[in-house]
Amino acid sequence: MVSVIQILLLIIGVVRFFVIAHFIMSWLIRFEVLNVRQEFVGQVWYTLERILDPIYSRVRRFMPDLGGIDLSPIVVLVGLEIIRILLLNNAAAFI
Repeated sequence: MVSVIQILLLIIGVVRFFVIAHFIMSWLIRFEVLNVRQEFVGQVWYTLERILDPIYSRVRRFMPDLGGIDLSPIVVLVGLEIIRILLLNNAAAFI
């Protein structure tokens, strides 16, 4: 059972990395430091969009409309951290 918890923690870590990378890229694209028309940047951006959009869309359903501000990555990061803390605190129960 410990290996299942470790696998879940690994998945949470990977998703957290993707969310942070997507968040940073969105700011760099917004301020025109990165250009989506460049092949590599476009591939990374659209891959992250396809991976994270199902997660963000579920969060956006419950959030109020704030205009141009998208707080769904922050909510996803907080949710992932809550799940990680719950897994770590309850890991002793499965040993």
